[in-house]
Amino acid sequence: MDPLSDVLALLKPRSYVSAGLDAGGAWAIDFPPPDGIKFNAVISGACWLSVDGVAEAVRLEESDCFLLTSRRAFRLASDPGLEAIPSDAIYSIARDGIATCNGGGDFFLIGSRFSFSGGNSDILLGILPPIVHVKKDSDHATVLRWCLDRMTRELRDQQPGGFLMAEHFAHVMLMQVLRLHIASPNARGVGWLFALTDRRIGAAIGALHADPARKWTLQSLAERASMSRSSFALHFKEKVGLAPMDYLTRWRMLLGGDRLTNSDEAIAGVALSLGYESESAFSTAFKRVMGCSPRQYGRAQPPAAAMRDSLGAQ
Repeated sequence: MDPLSDVLALLKPRSYVSAGLDAGGAWAIDFPPPDGIKFNAVISGACWLSVDGVAEAVRLEESDCFLLTSRRAFRLASDPGLEAIPSDAIYSIARDGIATCNGGGDFFLIGSRFSFSGGNSDILLGILPPIVHVKKDSDHATVLRWCLDRMTRELRDQQPGGFLMAEHFAHVMLMQVLRLHIASPNARGVGWLFALTDRRIGAAIGALHADPARKWTLQSLAERASMSRSSFALHFKEKVGLAPMDYLTRWRMLLGGDRLTNSDEAIAGVALSLGYESESAFSTAFKRVMGCSPRQYGRAQPPAAAMRDSLGAQ
């Protein structure tokens, strides 16, 4: 798999299709902080999005999409100056998967929420801004619009298997929004996700992910990137926020942590599969990166702070 697919597979995202919103007239709705990533798409009409801690409201037009990547309360409104009602007032009585405000008819939105059962979500969320806004005229948005249409039909038609279909469409849309975001000229950041758009650094990261157990050296990675060793080391650190060998170690530890949590594989076997010649060497590196020993990690989740800097999350 490629690095983005690797990371999302490690995080094990699961989507939950939220009720659609059908609003009419003048309206404003306050929403509580989402758990995980909140994904919404405007099917018809327009509105304003305001998020706690973000200075300016964002204008959303028909076919626009957005991700909310942190636990912050937010508001959707036809006019940001209106007094808002709590979302529970209409979502608690939603029928057929659609909440209605003021009789509906002027604005329609669908949404999903993504939680991460694999933990360590900061390796993705920690390098994204609070709002990722994808405008309808973004290049290569054809797949996204097609998925939106199909997801809307699944939500409205209530066909057999509709929940699973909508969940798969939501996963495709999450991937597409991330692609569009990192390819946007307005996207600026340091971290593994943004580094994938750099052809040379992306090639090195792809090689590490394809064979994490290999005895990589700075020289062999620089050759994958077709750069001199010194230039590669400097460029990698600027793009990713970590030195190449530190990135490799952290990725190995994330893979090791996943296996310790989700399989019966012995620590020695995990160590060998990730390129370590002894359990002791692996355990030392694991404790340095993850904040606890492999045995402790296998019994319980590590402290949340341990993953804050994983893979160059800022």
